[in-house]
Amino acid sequence: MVENAKPAATTQKTKSRLKRATIGDWVIVVIMVALIITCIFPILNVLATSFSAPSAIMRQEVTLIPRVEVDEMRPVQRVRELGDGTYETYTTYERHLSFPVGIRTEAYQDMFLDARFMRSMGWTAILTFVFTILALAMTVLCAYPLTYDQLKGRGIITVLLIFTMYFQAGIIPNFILFNRLNMLNNPSVLILPGLISVFLMIIMRKFFLGIPDSLKESAEMDGAGPLTVLVRIYLPLSTPALATLGLMYAVGRWNGFTDALMFMAHPDAAIWHPIQLLLFNILQGQQGVETVLDPGAAAGLAHSRSVQAAAIVMAMVPILCVYPWLQKYFVSGVTLGAVKG
Repeated sequence: MVENAKPAATTQKTKSRLKRATIGDWVIVVIMVALIITCIFPILNVLATSFSAPSAIMRQEVTLIPRVEVDEMRPVQRVRELGDGTYETYTTYERHLSFPVGIRTEAYQDMFLDARFMRSMGWTAILTFVFTILALAMTVLCAYPLTYDQLKGRGIITVLLIFTMYFQAGIIPNFILFNRLNMLNNPSVLILPGLISVFLMIIMRKFFLGIPDSLKESAEMDGAGPLTVLVRIYLPLSTPALATLGLMYAVGRWNGFTDALMFMAHPDAAIWHPIQLLLFNILQGQQGVETVLDPGAAAGLAHSRSVQAAAIVMAMVPILCVYPWLQKYFVSGVTLGAVKG
């Protein structure tokens, strides 16, 4: 009887643990949902502001939640009991849910008619594409040789690369270096300095190490060299990792503006400013939004929140459109690159 009681007790403990785990899972789900709502709500608020009329913004009527408004033009007569058996008639007003802001597209029309904004969008798209391709090439060419055990000085090279992750020169030394290299106020300063991330290179290297050595050995027995092995075997098998790292590089370049702000300060270099720097200047009120409409109206719209919100939304949309195409590679790329085997 004692022996039969032990499995029953063990089963009860297991059920209790599973129950506690389920409660913990629900707590995590609630927390994650709250975090998602917290992150999405500001974006939705900006989107609502971009479709709002300037007059509604000035009255602070931009909101995503409908309000209960009182219509004083429609009085309603009601009767209530006073408690002593008598009744009285009183006047109230109809109440209804109201969305205070209608859909207005004037802000987006002004942004599409702004030649400087559209030119900056096109330049940033080209810059992001070129930067991502070159960054992936540099990352692969740096990670692939480090997978060979016979590479002389591999340990020293790895230590030096990791050293740069924790100790960097800083802004002033970089400014002096770029000045001596004649890279200031030049589009190359937005591409060359950030072509490789040591952290992403390590992920790429771990992914390469996870590919079976038998594939490389078989190719080498057939006479294939290191470059052929890379192009014919490693790169086709590394699509998830390449997509993941490419997404990280693209997002970082699209959202970057501090390098252009510090290293492209000359007025003649304004044509090479990425969209995020132009958006920063618009939000700071340093320059207006040019339109082919009334110049006086354009100067006023430049400082309105609706135009600023429209600029923010338009700057977010292109990079957001990339996520659905690469999302399926993101989790598998990071996971497979994190563990060898």
